[in-house]
Amino acid sequence: MSDRKIRVAVQLQPQHADYGQIRDAVFRAEEMGVDVVFNWDHFYPLYGDPDGAHYECWTMLAAWAEQTERVEFGPLVTGGGYRNPDLLADMARTVDHISGGRVILGLGSGWFEKDYQEYGYEFGTAGSRLDLFGTFLPRIAHRLEVINPAPTRQIPILIGGGGEKKTLRYVAQYAQIWHAFGDLETMQRKSGILDEHCAVVGRDPGEIEKSTEIAKATQADADALADLGVSLFTIGITGPDYDLSGVKQWLTWRDGRNG
Repeated sequence: MSDRKIRVAVQLQPQHADYGQIRDAVFRAEEMGVDVVFNWDHFYPLYGDPDGAHYECWTMLAAWAEQTERVEFGPLVTGGGYRNPDLLADMARTVDHISGGRVILGLGSGWFEKDYQEYGYEFGTAGSRLDLFGTFLPRIAHRLEVINPAPTRQIPILIGGGGEKKTLRYVAQYAQIWHAFGDLETMQRKSGILDEHCAVVGRDPGEIEKSTEIAKATQADADALADLGVSLFTIGITGPDYDLSGVKQWLTWRDGRNG
């Protein structure tokens, strides 16, 4: 069991809505007491009308930095091949300052082919995208170390994915948060593999917060994951209505777990 406090996040998926509805959902999420608000980094909806309304990730996050006062926030996750990594680090640092130190830099290797094709990025293969991601991570880390002014804090890097050879090695090297999908058995096995990567690079795995989504989980499932050491639980919510009514039970569960 982790000593970390349980945190509950919502991912407000920026699709099939106008921006006023998204802004309102962010306000309601912060007011009800969630710990983190995520969006995602895509250019088209992932489901529903494939050409439906959609908004860009980082310009939205800058607006959230001004709108919110307490919650942490960030992308779940930013596609690794969409932006120059030094520029991305600069963007994250800027949003960090706008928010007074509340941004989370969520990163992944990218996977949604339509984003790449329509916006002119090379899609490549899963392997080539992971390799490119691996070259970007040290550049992001370096830029955050040398940029002036420096970030207000060490910006937490969240890496999403469960690839056992590359992604989990990147997590061990660079991440403060690891976000993965899977049942208890999967999370337990991959956590063990992450521990092995941490041993190789000389990292204490306890420094890395474990994160997953709970959209379809029961509270018994969540209890088992929390006992395994998962402490950040995310509920995905889509537009246009952004129904947050199901979040309340998870906030009550969080508070019970945290005592």
